[in-house]
Amino acid sequence: MILKDKNILVLGIANHRSIAYAIAKFCNEQGANICLTFQNERLRRNAEKLAKDFGEGTLLLPCDVTVEEEVAGLFAEIGKRWERLDGLVHSIAFANQEDLKGDYVDTSRDGWLMAQEISAFSLTQLARHAKDLMKDGGSIICMSYLGGERVVQNYNVMGVAKASLEMSARYLAHNLGPHGIRVNIVSPGPIKTLAASAVAGLKSILDDVRERNPLRRNVSQEDVAKVSAFLLSDLSTAVTGETIHVDAGYHTIGM
Repeated sequence: MILKDKNILVLGIANHRSIAYAIAKFCNEQGANICLTFQNERLRRNAEKLAKDFGEGTLLLPCDVTVEEEVAGLFAEIGKRWERLDGLVHSIAFANQEDLKGDYVDTSRDGWLMAQEISAFSLTQLARHAKDLMKDGGSIICMSYLGGERVVQNYNVMGVAKASLEMSARYLAHNLGPHGIRVNIVSPGPIKTLAASAVAGLKSILDDVRERNPLRRNVSQEDVAKVSAFLLSDLSTAVTGETIHVDAGYHTIGM
């Protein structure tokens, strides 16, 4: 129970196969109180079904990160329900599907800006609001991918957004450290999720990673959840500004 009585906000749950769901589930099993969000009314019903997996005390609140008033409202409501916020999980990313095919050089201006706003800037935006609720310090984590460090075929504009996300996390770690708030990056290997299915050639990527990484297997949502819980817990109080790869060692090998 490494997260007993911790209050953790998780953004980005889409379904039972999403990484955010696995993180929230494992954290809840480790004693954490969970707050989930949904983007709009169309997604509310699905979010309500998922929230039932975390018990009656689970908070479920609306938040579209492209609307500043909704982000502010989210944290205002959390402040009314909880005395403090201990952890924040940023598992949000979006890009136009057409920008995840073909050549990066053909990315549209609107597509590039949207990927940056939703996938990268939202971390800074959320951290700014979370700071005041993390009265006794806290932990913020975000989900990245190797495509933010190296060129990965068909990852394109999302790779650029992930690079921005990772650098934002390091600057936030520096800014928020004096407040006792840690900011870290979790970089999972490819996992078959709804979001990942938008990347062309996902099956061949999964096969290549499994055949070449040191552990000779693909990683699971649960693998990512365990590392995330560690970073959200008091077991990692001296870890900040770090990128932890949960990819069975794939990032260590030559291309």
